[in-house]
Amino acid sequence: MRAAVMGAVLGGALVLAGSALTAPAAHAAETGVVIEKVSVNGGRSIVFGTSRTESFTIAVTVSDDSGISKDLAFVAIDREKGDDYWSFHGVPTCTATSSTTSSCKLTVRLDKNIDLPRNTLAGPWDVYVQFQAKDGDYYGGDRGTHPVKRRATLGVDASPEPVTKGKAITVTGKLARANWDRYVYAGYTSQPVKLQFRPKNSATYTTVKTVTTDGTGKLRTTVTASQDGYWRWNFGGTTTTAAVKATGDYVDVR
Repeated sequence: MRAAVMGAVLGGALVLAGSALTAPAAHAAETGVVIEKVSVNGGRSIVFGTSRTESFTIAVTVSDDSGISKDLAFVAIDREKGDDYWSFHGVPTCTATSSTTSSCKLTVRLDKNIDLPRNTLAGPWDVYVQFQAKDGDYYGGDRGTHPVKRRATLGVDASPEPVTKGKAITVTGKLARANWDRYVYAGYTSQPVKLQFRPKNSATYTTVKTVTTDGTGKLRTTVTASQDGYWRWNFGGTTTTAAVKATGDYVDVR
C-alpha cells in the first residue's frame, strides 16, 4: 500500500477537488479487477484558498467476476516536486451495485487540523487506486493526473460614475491568489487579464483589450465611454492557479 511521508491520512473522510478521469480498464489477463471509472471532484479542478473549508470526492467504479472485497481498498491523490511531497488519501466507502461491481467514494474535507500543501505543489497531481476482489485478485496503480490549484480573487472598479459619453473611463482592479505557505492572498504579477464589457440590455460580455498585472497584481487602463453597461476583468487561469471573473461594475453613460 502506498504511504505518505507528509499529508493527510483519513479513514473515511478527506478533502480534495478535481476533474473527471476515465482511464482504460485494467483487464483480467493481469488481475481480473477492472477499474471502470475514476472521477475526482466531479470533473472540476481541486481549488484551495486559505480558509481550509474546501471539500472534494474521489469516486471509483470497480468490478471483478467474483465481486469486490472491502479489504485493501485505498485511494489517493498526491504530488512530489523536488523536496516537497503531499498526499490526501484514505479508505473509500464501497457499495455493491451488482454481484460483480462496486461504487466506491472517498470524501475529503479540510479543517483547521489539516494543513494545505506548499505553493510549489500546485499543478497536476497523481491519482492512485487499489482494490482487491473476493477471489484474491488485486489491482493497484496510478490512474492519470488531476489539477490542484490555488484559488484566485479579482476585483474591478470603473469610474467616474456617471460619465459623459465620449469621455474616458478608468478601469482598475487587482488579481491575487492564495499563498498556501503563508495562508494569505498575494498579488499575482505579470499575468494577462481580459477587460470585458457588457451593454446594459445584453447578457454577453465582449473582450475589449488585454492588460497585464503589474508587480503587485494591480490592473489599470482607460477606455472611451460609449454606452451604459458593465465592466469586468476576466482571468483565464494557469496550470497552478484557478480562473476567476470579477463581478461587473455598472457605469451610467450620459
